[in-house]
Amino acid sequence: MASTEKNDPKRRALGRGLESLLPSRAVAPPPVVKVAEPEKPTGKAFEIGVELIDRNPFQTRTNFDQEKLTELANSIAASGVVQPIVVRAGKDGRYTLITGERRLLASKKAGLATIPAVVREVSNVQAMEMTIVENLQRADLNPMEQAKAYQRLSQEFQMTQEQMATRTGKDRASVSNFLRLLKLPESVQKNVEAGELSFGHARALLALESAEAISVAAQKVLALHLSVRGTESLVQGLLNPETKVKTIAAAAAVVDPNVREAQDQLRRTLGLKVTIEDKKGKGKVIIEYSGVEDFDAILTALGDRAGAGE
Repeated sequence: MASTEKNDPKRRALGRGLESLLPSRAVAPPPVVKVAEPEKPTGKAFEIGVELIDRNPFQTRTNFDQEKLTELANSIAASGVVQPIVVRAGKDGRYTLITGERRLLASKKAGLATIPAVVREVSNVQAMEMTIVENLQRADLNPMEQAKAYQRLSQEFQMTQEQMATRTGKDRASVSNFLRLLKLPESVQKNVEAGELSFGHARALLALESAEAISVAAQKVLALHLSVRGTESLVQGLLNPETKVKTIAAAAAVVDPNVREAQDQLRRTLGLKVTIEDKKGKGKVIIEYSGVEDFDAILTALGDRAGAGE
């Protein structure tokens, strides 16, 4: 009987059918190990190791205030990075910074291992433009850094001054004034970069015609610690030396000897600075005083004169 069942083809077919309906449990395949790849651009921030982020090759900033950088590092150590930096994916699992270099430097200074970042898929041209525009929107760039940033936008992106003003939120006249700083001699540009000369000093010096004249005047401004207004006066004197001399000479020539004598007599009597402006017998007497005592002395002198007349 057993041999009959064993040799029965129907029985064998039935057995195979049951096996096909109830297969044995499959063995799970081994896990696939993947090589780490940079995160894909998603628009969302995630943590990236600070040591995996390379510096932006298009960065126009050259100076970072170390004191302010330390302040930012202390803030990050206490509260974390509030605004994510922006990067783009590079090779071998690394990233290239687009914007946020101060935050990255401060995070490293604070000892952070990672920093929140947003990955963007941008070209070299787009990355450069984003970097320059971000820098120009900051308030702590020195004037020469701003001037060179505008120059790059003009030369490398063929932007007009109007377009640059629109992209950076500045007015066109301001863009033009910064670009003019590039006409300063190299030595004077370094003075501006170092903060020894302000933007106002530089603008005043640009009124001079030659690079040599600007350099000489700049050294005089530094030596005498002139203000911006003082620098403007210096420049005007250099531009119009003959006019200035003639004006002084003419003013001295029109003073009548009798008027000058009366002026000197009043100065001696009052002990104060007195100026008489006379034009053909008409004019005014200007008496300068620096305090209440001087003013009382003037009133006393005039009162005595009035009393003597009575």
